[in-house]
Amino acid sequence: MFAVGLTGGIGAGKSTVADLFSDVGVTVIDTDVIARTLVAPGRETLTEIHAAFGDTVIAPDGTLDRPALRRKVFADIAARRRLEAILHPAIRRVVEAELAGVRTPYALVVIPLLVETGGYRDLLDRVLVVDCPEAMQLERVMARSALSRDEAAAILAAQAARDERLAVADDVIGNTGAADALLPQVAALHRKYLELAVAKP
Repeated sequence: MFAVGLTGGIGAGKSTVADLFSDVGVTVIDTDVIARTLVAPGRETLTEIHAAFGDTVIAPDGTLDRPALRRKVFADIAARRRLEAILHPAIRRVVEAELAGVRTPYALVVIPLLVETGGYRDLLDRVLVVDCPEAMQLERVMARSALSRDEAAAILAAQAARDERLAVADDVIGNTGAADALLPQVAALHRKYLELAVAKP
């Protein structure tokens, strides 16, 4: 299986790019979607998070209180590491299982924290980074999530820097303008990945 890892900072436009690849028939495996499934009520992963962080991260209806957990882990690096130790192995197991079932020429694996975790590289043939200036990321995150500038800046600060992501990129999609500017970039990379997938031993 030829696999491309898609990453980028929060607000860079990963979901938009992933949707465009999906539109041309590419299998998309999104680790954020997997994570949300894993923390549904009744799932073992949610039980582990509850045990690690206490009742304050569980909403009255028994679901994960994401804003409360976000505040906790972005204020405390040890707490963030504890959460990652619970989530990342569970997510990876699902990614491996889904890759094994892919029937399209290649798969796109959306991994927002690809650079930060240092994981998954053994599963990937290429790394595609969706890139835009950090000031633009900040504005998009504030507009999308109704976060204050300080809250949005804290999330950006906890992620890899722009130059760190670009340093691991095999391919880059620039997302600094209108959404329709993404289409030709995705089309060109789709053709490239199809060729590489066919040529892979």
